[in-house]
Amino acid sequence: MAENREYISCPDELGCIHISEEVLAVTAAVAALEVEGVDGLAANLGHDIAELLAGKKNLSKGVRVAVTENVVTVDISVLVRYGFSIQKAARAVQDAVAAAIENASSLKVDGVNVHVVGVTFDSPKKPR
Repeated sequence: MAENREYISCPDELGCIHISEEVLAVTAAVAALEVEGVDGLAANLGHDIAELLAGKKNLSKGVRVAVTENVVTVDISVLVRYGFSIQKAARAVQDAVAAAIENASSLKVDGVNVHVVGVTFDSPKKPR
């Protein structure tokens, strides 16, 4: 993705502001991880595996951002912790991601599509 970065350009009275889609993706990832019940993000096959094999740390794994005419759409794949309401956690992710991107970039978020791809469990404690 380093060679093919997409930028959103926002004209300003002092010049142009360019925001990388990767910045929006990391913002979405951090917001989602702060939601209670979300245990992690799930990798998108293909894109994230290539980066993993290249040895790069991908802070936005599981997040895809599309920007059309300064309107943002996000697809995010999450893991929900067992015992939490999947519906409530996913809805909280939608709200958190939309708010974080709008606050950080002043771009309008048209949609946040949450893909719950797994459930995680607390690992049993090892006996002493």
